[in-house]
Amino acid sequence: QVQLVESGGGLVQPGGSLSLSCAASRSTSSLGIMGWYRQVPGKQREMVATITGGGSTNYADFAKGRFTISRDSAKNTVYLQMNSLKLEDTAVYYCNTWYWGSQYWGQGAQVTVSA
Repeated sequence: QVQLVESGGGLVQPGGSLSLSCAASRSTSSLGIMGWYRQVPGKQREMVATITGGGSTNYADFAKGRFTISRDSAKNTVYLQMNSLKLEDTAVYYCNTWYWGSQYWGQGAQVTVSA
């Protein structure tokens, strides 16, 4: 079992920045790929960014150049730094990982971009 707890969501103006954190209950070095996904009501959950244990990253096209994913094994935490936020980035952001063939999700963090 793995528990993931997101924090750092909130309200930000267009063009602003926000950082999300995801604390894992197990050492991130024992986990598989970790990632951030987001979901808007009525739409499917979509991948934002992923990071492997070796630090290789993958970003959705909308996130490239604006978002940065990172992981700190010492703190068992994965981060998502979001810059130049747009109205369409408003969503619930979820942390995700795999452990022994099972997928785990955090409870979600609301990010609202509004003027």
